Amino acid sequence: MQELWKRSATEVVGLLKRRKVSPLELIDAAAARIGATNPKLNAFVTLCYDRARAHARRLMKKKPAGKLPPHFLHGLPIGVKDGTDVEGVRCTSGSRIYADRIAPSSDIVVQRLEANGAIVIGKTNLPEFAAGGNTFNDVFGATLNPWDTRMTSSGSSGGSAAALAAGQVWLATGGDFGGSIRTPSSYCSTTGLRPSPGMVPRASRQPFNPLSVEGPMARNVADTALMFDCEAGWHPLDPLSQVGPHPGFSAAAARPKKPRRVAVSADLGVARAVDREVRQVCRAAADRLAREGVKVEETHPDLSDAERTFLTLRGAVFIARHAQLMAKHRHLYKQEIIDNTEFGLRLKPEEVVAAEVAQGEIIRRTAKWFENHDLLICPAVSCPPFDVGVRYPEQVDGVRLEGYMGWLVLTYAITVTACPVVSLPGGFTAAGLPVGLQLVGPPRSEARLLAMASYVESLLDVAPKTPIDPRP
Repeated sequence: MQELWKRSATEVVGLLKRRKVSPLELIDAAAARIGATNPKLNAFVTLCYDRARAHARRLMKKKPAGKLPPHFLHGLPIGVKDGTDVEGVRCTSGSRIYADRIAPSSDIVVQRLEANGAIVIGKTNLPEFAAGGNTFNDVFGATLNPWDTRMTSSGSSGGSAAALAAGQVWLATGGDFGGSIRTPSSYCSTTGLRPSPGMVPRASRQPFNPLSVEGPMARNVADTALMFDCEAGWHPLDPLSQVGPHPGFSAAAARPKKPRRVAVSADLGVARAVDREVRQVCRAAADRLAREGVKVEETHPDLSDAERTFLTLRGAVFIARHAQLMAKHRHLYKQEIIDNTEFGLRLKPEEVVAAEVAQGEIIRRTAKWFENHDLLICPAVSCPPFDVGVRYPEQVDGVRLEGYMGWLVLTYAITVTACPVVSLPGGFTAAGLPVGLQLVGPPRSEARLLAMASYVESLLDVAPKTPIDPRP
C-alpha cells in the first residue's frame, strides 16, 4: 500500500470500493508522488488539495442514493487540464491574459467526473490556449518528458500525459483538436482516446464544431475505458451529445476482441516524411498482428484533401476563439496563435464553406472505407520526442515541413474523419524514447474499438511500462 501510485486506476478503484483504502489516503499518496517528481517535470501547475480533501470528506460521509454505476470512481484523485474550469480553482489556459483567473464554475466534463466519484487534485500544464504540440507557456514554463527530461511531453495535453507517466495521478482529462490527446500519449507511452464528436458533452462557443473534443487519458486501455464511462453521455448544452444509454465501455475493454482485417499505413498518404524508427514500430505491430492470423493490408482511406480541409477549418475556429481577445491583448499572445488567427481572418467565406463540404465528403468516404476494415493502424506522430527547447520540428528525416503543424499531420488528418481513435504505446526507439500508434475505428464504434485496443495492447506488451521515475 506504500506504492499506490504504481497501481492502475482500475485496481485502485477496486480498493476504494472495498474500503481497503480511503480517498484521503489516495490524495496523500498522489501529493507525495507529485512532491517527489513534479520539480523534475512541471506536469502539475496548480494544486487544490484543500478542495480535494473537503470533497473526499463529503464523499466519505454521504450515503449513495440508489445503486451506483459500475464505473463509479469512489473518490479517485484525478488531474484536470488547465484549459478546463474547476470551480474555485485557478484556470489560466497557459495565457498571461488569464494568469490570475479563478474559475466561477466547473466545466461539464468536470461536473460529470465529480458526479461519478472523481476528486480533482490539481491542474495540468498545456501550451498557451492549448495551441501547439509542445507544452510550454509564459505563465508556468515547459513540461518535461518523464522518459527523458530533456525532451518535450508534446501537447496540448502534455501535462496530463507526463503526470500519468510519472504516477502522479491515475486518470487525467485531455482535449483533442489536432492531436492534443494522441501526441502526448505517444510521447509519454500512455493511452488516450479521442472519441467521436459529441460522445463527451462540452459547452463550446461553436456548438456544431466537430473538430475539438474532450476525452480520457490514462496508463492503459482498461483505465481509459473506465474514465470514458464517467465522461460520456447527454447534456442539454451540447447539441452533438448523444441521448440514450451508452454501452459499457469498461465492460467492452475487459473483453479483448481480435480484429479480422486491419489496414496499416505509416504515412496515411499525407505525411511528407516519417522517421525511420517510427516506421519500424508501426511495421513491427503489423507483423505481430499478422503472425496471430489477422489479415493485414498496407492501405488507408483517401485523405488527400484532409490537410487543406483541416487547416482551413482550424483557421475559422481561431477567429472565434482569439480574434476579439487578440485585438485587445496582442502583445500577450505567442506568435503562432497570431499567425493562425490572421490566416483565419484572411479566409474567404467560400473557402470555409468549401472546407465544410470537403469534410462531409471525407467523413462519408472514410465510413464507406471502413465497411471492409475493422481497424486502421498508423503512427501517432511522424517523429519521436524532441528537445523541449525546440518550439516544433521544422524537418523530419531531412525533409523540410511547412508551418508549425506539419509534423502533426498524422493526427489532424484523422480528426477530419470524425472517427474515434485510441493512442496506444507501440514501442521505443533505440534511445529508449516512446513511439505511439493510432488505432482508428469506424464512426461511433468506441466500445468495439476499445475491445480491439485491449487485444492489441496485450499483443504488443510494450515494456517497461508506466509509471516510471523521471529519467534525466
